[in-house]
Amino acid sequence: MSYDGDAPHALAAGQRPTGARPATTRPRPHRTVTLRRGALRSAAFLTAGALAVPLLAGCGEDEKPPAPLAGQDIAPVARSLVADGSTLKWAVDALPETLNTFQADADAGTGRVAQAVLPSMFRLDANGRPVANPAYLESAEVIETEPRQVVLYKLNQQAVWSDGREIGAADFVAQWRALSGRNSAYWTARNAGYDRIAKIERGDSDLQVRVTFSRPYADWKSLFSPLYPKDVMGTPDAFNDGARRKLKVTAGPFRVEKVDTANKDVVLTRNPRWWGRPAKLERIVLHAVPREQRAAALADGSVDLAEVDAADAQRIGLAHRAGGTGTPLQGGGRTSVRKPGQQALRDVEVRKSLEPAYTQLALNGAGGPLADERVRRAVARALDRVELARLVLTPLGLPAVPVGSHLALSGQAAYADSSGALGAQDAKEAQALLADAGWVRGGPLKEQHKTEKAAGSEHDGADVSEGGEDGTYIVGEDDKGKHHGTTGDQREHTDPHLAREGRSGGAPGAYAPKGTAAPAAAPAGPLAKDGKPLALRFVLPSGPGSDTLNSVAERILVMLEQVGIRATITKVSDESYFRDHIAAGDYDLALYSWPATAFPATDARPIYAKPLPAADGSVNVEQNYTRVGTDQVDQLFDQAATTLDEDEAQDLIKKADSRIWAAAGSIPLYQRPQLVGVRTNVVNAGAFGFRTPVYEDMGFLKKGAKVSPAPGRDKG
Repeated sequence: MSYDGDAPHALAAGQRPTGARPATTRPRPHRTVTLRRGALRSAAFLTAGALAVPLLAGCGEDEKPPAPLAGQDIAPVARSLVADGSTLKWAVDALPETLNTFQADADAGTGRVAQAVLPSMFRLDANGRPVANPAYLESAEVIETEPRQVVLYKLNQQAVWSDGREIGAADFVAQWRALSGRNSAYWTARNAGYDRIAKIERGDSDLQVRVTFSRPYADWKSLFSPLYPKDVMGTPDAFNDGARRKLKVTAGPFRVEKVDTANKDVVLTRNPRWWGRPAKLERIVLHAVPREQRAAALADGSVDLAEVDAADAQRIGLAHRAGGTGTPLQGGGRTSVRKPGQQALRDVEVRKSLEPAYTQLALNGAGGPLADERVRRAVARALDRVELARLVLTPLGLPAVPVGSHLALSGQAAYADSSGALGAQDAKEAQALLADAGWVRGGPLKEQHKTEKAAGSEHDGADVSEGGEDGTYIVGEDDKGKHHGTTGDQREHTDPHLAREGRSGGAPGAYAPKGTAAPAAAPAGPLAKDGKPLALRFVLPSGPGSDTLNSVAERILVMLEQVGIRATITKVSDESYFRDHIAAGDYDLALYSWPATAFPATDARPIYAKPLPAADGSVNVEQNYTRVGTDQVDQLFDQAATTLDEDEAQDLIKKADSRIWAAAGSIPLYQRPQLVGVRTNVVNAGAFGFRTPVYEDMGFLKKGAKVSPAPGRDKG
């Protein structure tokens, strides 16, 4: 998961597009946190099925899903215009703790490495759809459905590991056995899909692999992406420890030369045994650079490509418009960049798109006022989601369209705007829901004891305020599995599926366009019930780069105030935000992000699964950190996961989304911005959007060659 801040997401290791993602996903806050979809599971909740709301039909048979709201921005050129050789220095958040994407502490850097050096049977296209990767597959299809589902993989006859051995059935078998969940000696973060495989066999030749499933599995294309060699998957020791800092055997356009912990670098070099189009770059260096230092790193040439926040994107734009004489970088702990550094920013441009992730408002339904579905729905009906999307995206020149689905984004086949199952902003309807739940204005309030602690005050360092800086949080990228207060497979907390919230957004305090009339004051007197006021605790991270998250939260406070709901912001450290608050259920309202996935029946189910009692008496919430779930949603996910008809599966996903909207446990707000500072002569790289990067085509433009600017893209 992630929270929304100013940093663009770095898809946690295991971004679905590349196939590298663990079974767990954590949400991200607004700053730089994105959760992977996939893995965590108190009270009884009112079910969406009890509501008189329609299930939206979504797209008809002849309708096409809407296009992505923003396309790639990577300065695309033909390979003939890309220079041979050179090194691309690419900023990442941290040196990967492991190079095994199926481990709990895999992160975005792990995923980047896997994309460049390992086979992936399927990768994502510009619409977020899985497509066969011709470098490894001639074809892959379901050839039998009765008595069991059988998928036949026909491998590219040139595909070999870097040690010269053919990629084949032995590698598929080793990965299946490691990830099936049958051997607890393997410290795996996920087994979704692999646990449904009954057997794997060699086909009619060494280049054919037959996979037989014990029960139907619609998301079979999610498997074996990435594919590790049997050397890594063959034994628990090799799996657990052997691939943490080294990958001796690979099979991509690049190979891992070294992990340099002293310089915080992962060095990838051309794979001499690569059979595809040769990589244009001689090497790629993934260098760990804190987000607050990235503009300076771009200016001094220590990196060529880096996700940046909105403030740095603006500085880069000013450097162009002012001819390199813009204001030096300063403040916020940033290193000042003076000439020639500021001048050097003229050689950098911002490429922008929308990240395959969205920011949501989470409502904790485990207890308190939000355990009542009517109160959750009232909160949702108080929100102007269009205004919130404009607040974040309009200043960046990106489409400000609210996200209408929990399970897909615009451009994906499963996308349909199902928000109508809950309803648009309507203050009167929100107030009516609150009244129906027994919250009335001017009710008697019991005197609070002076010694009573305020909510959240038991946490050291918590800052209770009505505003201030906060960060963007994406679950799964920063916590490394250190979650408390839940049961089940805790390792899934770090699932890279979750998208990290970037730190992009408008200027702090810029809540509405200049000239907008101030909202009318809410009627005097708080809403009360049983002698207690209706007051909610809005928990936010307090780290750097949290301006966007803070702006969104403060605007939400104003919207809630208009219907009589009082909320107070509690700021906590980035380190404890997810572990001690989101995962532990210690919050009423929170902002974090989830990544999009091509396989929602598998990856999204743990996020919305109904919490269930565990054997020890605790509650297993999987990754459902709002603690709101229904039997109907679980059943629809189960049906979608076992339906091999793609159209039928998509219809079931859309129905599940309608139910999730109606339950009002989480409210999608906007797709996260993706801002990437790139040296102007870097081509075929930048803001990738949905599409999996093509590493062999990246490089530097040949001298004298020119790139046609992407529509709607400027230097800043």
